[in-house]
Amino acid sequence: MMENIHAFSDAICSSGLEPPAPIIPGKLHRFPGIGKHSSNRAGWCLLFEDSRGGSFGDWSSGFTENWQAEHKQSFSREERVVFCRKVAAAKAATEAARLSQQRKAAVRAAGIWSRSTAAPYSHPYLLRKSIQPHGTRVYHSALVLPVVGLDGTISTLQFIADNGEKRLLSNGQKSGYSIPVNGLLSLEMVQPQQIVICEGWATGATLAEDEPAALVLAAIDAGNLKAVALSVRQQRPEMPITIAGDDDRLTPGNPGRTKATDAAIVADAQLAFPQWPDGAPESLSDFNDLACWVKQQDTGSGS
Repeated sequence: MMENIHAFSDAICSSGLEPPAPIIPGKLHRFPGIGKHSSNRAGWCLLFEDSRGGSFGDWSSGFTENWQAEHKQSFSREERVVFCRKVAAAKAATEAARLSQQRKAAVRAAGIWSRSTAAPYSHPYLLRKSIQPHGTRVYHSALVLPVVGLDGTISTLQFIADNGEKRLLSNGQKSGYSIPVNGLLSLEMVQPQQIVICEGWATGATLAEDEPAALVLAAIDAGNLKAVALSVRQQRPEMPITIAGDDDRLTPGNPGRTKATDAAIVADAQLAFPQWPDGAPESLSDFNDLACWVKQQDTGSGS
């Protein structure tokens, strides 16, 4: 049995996840997703009670994989049927756990949102980013941003500290959900001239101030652009959509540009990236970076 437990753990590690120790057969374990903070619980694994198989994955990315212990003889038809049943049961159990955690997170998020207060224009993060509050709130000194579905339901919250550090309320639904920068919590309630989808909220605030007639949605990160764009396109098939991507010029593979391009293609949307003036540092990557840099240049020149 211990040999199978070690082999199962090795398989999880090879996927990029870091499983807990010890792994107890028959118990659903949760742990950080790939590249996530130690408090994150998007990673999961379930080793079957007989230790001859199991499943594991990462809820934040949708990754799932099944594992089966090496067998000296070919599995019989009956054994394969039993294994498939166990896999199906494991998936059902993990899905039920995921949905339960998301419901609890949504309740907690709504409670925190109701206890938060309107963000002042003088909040350090807003001043540094040269943007307006756009309906954000403050909770224990951090900015609080609602992550909502297109029906306006809050699923989780994003917190931004004074120093710009960001974190999401744990266990909330993020895929396909976004932060409405203009403060409206339901796409069904508005008739914008166009919809702009970007990565970060500060970028969205800059875009909203430049295009006040547009509904601007912040997808939180590049990996969520496609899911948000598809959700918007399905609800508003006739609406002009623009994906305002980041340009991660110093990051291998330029994920901001790559993910934005993919999202624009699948959602039949227009695509926009910052246009860098001569002399703009390569460390700048998004529309807010550009706006802040231009403002600094203008201030420095005395204009």
